[in-house]
Amino acid sequence: MPTLILVRHGRSTANTEGLLAGWTPGVALDERGARQAAALPARLAELPLSEIVTSPLQRCQETIRPLLEERGLTAHTDERIGECHYGDWSGRKLAELGDEPLMEVVQAHPSAAAFPGGESMRAMQTRAAEAVREWNARVERDHGADAVYLMCSHGDVIKSLVADALGLHLDLFQRISVEPCSITAIRYTRLRPFLVRLGDTGDFASLAPREEPPAGDATVGGGAGAP
Repeated sequence: MPTLILVRHGRSTANTEGLLAGWTPGVALDERGARQAAALPARLAELPLSEIVTSPLQRCQETIRPLLEERGLTAHTDERIGECHYGDWSGRKLAELGDEPLMEVVQAHPSAAAFPGGESMRAMQTRAAEAVREWNARVERDHGADAVYLMCSHGDVIKSLVADALGLHLDLFQRISVEPCSITAIRYTRLRPFLVRLGDTGDFASLAPREEPPAGDATVGGGAGAP
């Protein structure tokens, strides 16, 4: 079965402003995110990508644009790998949401969390995992069992797919970290998937101690990076 390359979108304006973007329109890459996107083709230069699939949200579309231009490919858009629908929480500051009783549930028991006016974290994981399985079958049919393809998505979605691949309960997915424009790779086989890269940015500076995390540094599910 194919190998899936999961790319989280580059750093966005919502990340730098500490906002929970969700499906809020008009959230673009910031200057650093644009540089990350520009560097992506070189980072993936040795991979023969057979297909590229992306979330419909602007920050993901902008992240893969340089890669598409370099490869001469057209991306497929799949809403199932779009960000979690955070409903009434969308566009709010993460610092404010920390006082919401639901945030404790999101952090400690995310499988029980459903966002007001939005969706549950279980539903997010289910739709994303179903999309991956369907794309695995399509890519293998069209390009062969050893094909490599890419999906550009969002922090919580990618972490939920990693948890699915590892057989982890969703309640443990906040222990996984994927920073903006990081690369995660999952190799699928008939019997089981193998996680072969996780949150790879090629930059070890982020591992150095720091006094406090930057604004918006945690996804709703937990871990480094903002939604």
